[in-house]
Order: sequence, then C-alpha cells, then structure tokens
Amino acid sequence: MIKVFDYRIVIGVFSILLSACQMSDVSRVKKAEKKYHDPLNTVSIYCTGAESCEFGRLNNITLIDENTHRVDSAAIEKGYLKLSNQDPKNRTLFLSVPANQYELVIRFYPISQQHAEVFHVIHHFKAHQNYTFKMYRKRSENAGSLLNVSAPSPLCVDMLQAEQTIRRFCRPYNAETGLSEYIEQKI
Repeated sequence: MIKVFDYRIVIGVFSILLSACQMSDVSRVKKAEKKYHDPLNTVSIYCTGAESCEFGRLNNITLIDENTHRVDSAAIEKGYLKLSNQDPKNRTLFLSVPANQYELVIRFYPISQQHAEVFHVIHHFKAHQNYTFKMYRKRSENAGSLLNVSAPSPLCVDMLQAEQTIRRFCRPYNAETGLSEYIEQKI
C-alpha cells in the first residue's frame, strides 16, 4: 500500500514538472512576442493536419528540439515563434519570419508523439503572406491484387499560400524497403 502511494506521488510530481516545462515555453514565447514587433515584410507559417506538428529547423537555427520538444532559446531571441490565437484551449506555435528563401524542417506526428514524419522543404517565402503545411493521407480506391490494395495510402503534404495549394509533396509506400521520400507532385 505504501509503495503504491509512493508511486502516485512520484508520478504526480513528474506530471507537474512536465506541465511546468511546457508552461515555461509558452511564457518565454509570450515575453518574446511583447519584446519584438513584426517588421513590414514578415511571413506567417503554420502546420496542421496531423495529431501534432512542430517546426524543427529554419536554415541553421534549431526551433524546437527533437528529443525534448522544447523551444530553443535562439529561436525565441530572434522572435521567430509566435502563439496562435485561433483556439484558446489548444494554442499552437507558428513561425513569423522575414520574407526570404529558407530551408524549413517540419516534424509531423500523424498518429502519436512516438513517431515523427520529418518533412524538408526549400522555398522562397513572399512578404505579407500566410503559408500552411497540411499533412494528410491520400486515399484512393485501388482495384487489383490483394498486395496492391493492402499497401498503405501515401502520406502527402500540401503547401498552401492563402488557402490555395501551391505545392504538393507525397511519399508513396515502398513495399520492398518500407521507406521512401517525399516527391513533389504536379498540381
């Protein structure tokens, strides 16, 4: 009985510490938002469509650490990360960066936080635009052999600029290796 009670206390303390770490990230981002105001040529970049997603890297700047899922202090100092006000219960981070060409790494978690789908893109982001990276599974009605029908549907990421899809990347399933890369599709 005492051991069970001790485990509950330990679990309770760890959960409080974990939520405190997440709250400290939110408060650090809020402070940076107050400190830095947006220049005239900013770009807003969002990600959606999976259980969760996070921005891993912008060029050589780490935004959110892959292992700890904590916001990097260099990204906060530059004022790149902002909190969205779309849903007060589920506030998510988005990027607000100067217009330029960037290599952006986004980690999508389509099923759970244990497995990330890492997506890399190089794009020239234009000023005064909102971009959204939306992940989805491309469902299709396949006819044919059981092997063809049983393969998983490809994962796709659409890049939207102000509600219009401007680029599409899909990763088909490779039955031999189980691995494949995202390939840009024609729209």
